[in-house]
Amino acid sequence: MTTSSTTSSRWRALTHHHLFWPVAVLVLLLLVNVPFTPDFFSIKMADGHLYGSLVSIVLFGSPLILVAVGMTLVIATGGIDLSVGAVVAITGALACSYISDQSDQGALAGVLLAMGLGLLAAVVCGLWNGFLVARMGIQPIIATLIIMVAGRGVAQLITDGQIITINSEPYKLIGGGYWLTLPFSIFVVAAVVAVTVVLTRRTALGLLVEAVGGNAEASRLVGIRSRRIKIMVYAFCALCAGIAGLMISSNTSAADGNNAGLWIELDAILAVVIGGTSLLGGRFSVGGTVVGALVIQTLTTTIYTIGVPTQTNLVFKAAVVIVVCLLQSPKFRAKVFGARFGAGSGAKGSGKPAAAPADPTAASEAAPKMEVS
Repeated sequence: MTTSSTTSSRWRALTHHHLFWPVAVLVLLLLVNVPFTPDFFSIKMADGHLYGSLVSIVLFGSPLILVAVGMTLVIATGGIDLSVGAVVAITGALACSYISDQSDQGALAGVLLAMGLGLLAAVVCGLWNGFLVARMGIQPIIATLIIMVAGRGVAQLITDGQIITINSEPYKLIGGGYWLTLPFSIFVVAAVVAVTVVLTRRTALGLLVEAVGGNAEASRLVGIRSRRIKIMVYAFCALCAGIAGLMISSNTSAADGNNAGLWIELDAILAVVIGGTSLLGGRFSVGGTVVGALVIQTLTTTIYTIGVPTQTNLVFKAAVVIVVCLLQSPKFRAKVFGARFGAGSGAKGSGKPAAAPADPTAASEAAPKMEVS
């Protein structure tokens, strides 16, 4: 009896973990590909590089992971950033435009300067978004919509409405090159995610971001500079989008101001939500966001693998996302699978509400009191 109770408690704790359902869906999507591609999990070495479906998923999902990580911190403050797709286009357009004008497109100094210009433009866009939201008090969805619309036009002005192609080996390394047998973009993503986790979980920054998302005014009253925090996260989000823009343009050796990063903001928001971060702000999970981005990229790969018609792939994608979000809802799980899978409440998470004390006076005495000096 005790063993059964312990097993049940462990299973309940496992299913209530915020990463359980996203990881479960990710594993399920990976397994769905096996009947259609028997060697789906195989990884081969060719020309000193690792190739395989799993490597491709991480490779093509790298830009989305970067954008989603930045979006996570913005959403954690109670905001939203719809401009990341346009920032992706602007960054790639600036970098490729500068490189294309060089007599030697393979010069490392020129490539580094082009990347610096692109990332600087991205940060400026992020600072502008943060200024409108934090200083001017404009709603985030409206403030970032400005660059979402105008940014595409700016990117096309930079490219003169054309697709700029380049031939630069140093620049191609970012999104299409390999290092230590793996795609270089994987190392870039790992570095960004690691730095983000360290800054938000090993320092007080993460708590400050969550506090601002929980209640920005209360945070300001207790001494937290909520406006500065908001400006910082919007700038960081734009920086991540800028790196993704360099990666996308590098992978194709071209800049397309009209289509680069198109609708990536919606996939990034979905990745954040699938990862367990609430759109209302507050607590966030960088690890959950990474899993959510991998779920979306794996879903895209699965759509092409199983042969879903092109005209219906967006509907199929939306249906899977809805299922994932419903599985993360404690109320939905409790109604469909029973209280065992729902959110436990009361004593020992039994799923039943704890009995109210018979004496209200005793309850008030037992409750902790807070004194204000």
